Amino acid sequence: MSASPLYTPLHRKPRRHGLLALSPLAVMAALFVGLGLLCGGVSQAPVLIVFVLTACYSLLILRGLPLEIRLNCFAKGAGAPEMLMMLWIFILAGAFAATAKAMGAVDAAVSMTLAALPPSMLLAGVFIAACLVSFSIGTSVGTIVAIVPVVAGLAEPSGIGVATLTAAAVGGAFFGDNLSFISDTTIVATRTQGCLLSDKFRANVRIVLPAALFTLAIYLFVGQGHTYAVAATDITLNEWLKVLPYVLVVVLAMSGMNVLGVLLIANVVTGIAGLFTGAFSGAGWMSAATDGITAMGELIIISMLAGGLLEIIRRGGGITYLIHRLTRRVRTTRGAELTIAALVSFTNLCTANNTVAILSVGRISYDIAERYGVDKRKSASILDTFSCAVQGLLPYGAQLLMAAGLAAVSPMEIIPALYYPMLTALVTLIAILLRLPRKYSAN
Repeated sequence: MSASPLYTPLHRKPRRHGLLALSPLAVMAALFVGLGLLCGGVSQAPVLIVFVLTACYSLLILRGLPLEIRLNCFAKGAGAPEMLMMLWIFILAGAFAATAKAMGAVDAAVSMTLAALPPSMLLAGVFIAACLVSFSIGTSVGTIVAIVPVVAGLAEPSGIGVATLTAAAVGGAFFGDNLSFISDTTIVATRTQGCLLSDKFRANVRIVLPAALFTLAIYLFVGQGHTYAVAATDITLNEWLKVLPYVLVVVLAMSGMNVLGVLLIANVVTGIAGLFTGAFSGAGWMSAATDGITAMGELIIISMLAGGLLEIIRRGGGITYLIHRLTRRVRTTRGAELTIAALVSFTNLCTANNTVAILSVGRISYDIAERYGVDKRKSASILDTFSCAVQGLLPYGAQLLMAAGLAAVSPMEIIPALYYPMLTALVTLIAILLRLPRKYSAN
């Protein structure tokens, strides 16, 4: 049984003014580049301002209708029931992530993972640690902030370049960004395509696991002969309790439980564990949860603006026009999947934000998948995987800029050793061309 899609399919001929209706997407890309240059880089572009200005422009070009009807049309997209359900998920995910961090769960997950790995496989161990932590906490930026300062200090004594160690951490961070049940990209990809988190995971992991294994093999080879003495640490009961919520999220999500139920239970368990370990008081729990919800505010507003914007584009015939133009030479599901991959990749290059990229093309991708028989679990996987692969290689992306700043290196120094994003894109492309996995690929 699949989840309700965030968008509904269209089956109409393209309208005359479809190209004009699509122009907000071009305006959005231009604003990202223009404002980004003014602010010191594309990744520095004020995303909220970009979406507000684009939304205003879209209202202006919806011709032949009174302003009140245009605003109602925008509100219909911004406040759709499925959109509001996604916002609830963002709220609970934000509260969980912040509460777990305040409890010390992130630090415990990092230290336990590194302590469990042999020092002789330091480089590969950093990649594995980043994979596990990012899968647990669902954010690449959070993983980078937690791990890069630790591994950067191991560069000199181990003899491995700091850029290479940082690249291993960044690559692992995108593993979880792509697959974690509480990652915003996973949530958006599954909601826009109308499939369950657990179903998307099963399809997605079959595609990207070879890339992770190849990457691990490369880091094992490159890291031969390098080691580092890790001080012995006792893993106490408190440490196990701190990572319990992460384990619970994985188990419950894999069981097929509704994501809202998973996150609600995870929030309660995290709070109780934090109180039991003395990490915070009841007031501290509420404060951390509030901070997490507040931190999701920008993403919530962007999501609503994107929903309204895309409803305006749909009303003007832009979605139908774009699908017609993109798919006029498409005859197979393979061609449709390649189109979805190209759409999200190009949008990610323009926005330097993988969540925003999926939000921007989610509706279009759903309609393409519907029309050409693409399994929604695979279309969600393609959206998430290609957006993360592109984001992982952007020198002006937030993740690389953050990692470079923490490790005191240039983003361009990190990119050559970012094997995981490179291999992820390559393996996913091969999966599309060879119709893999068979279970999720129509002929």
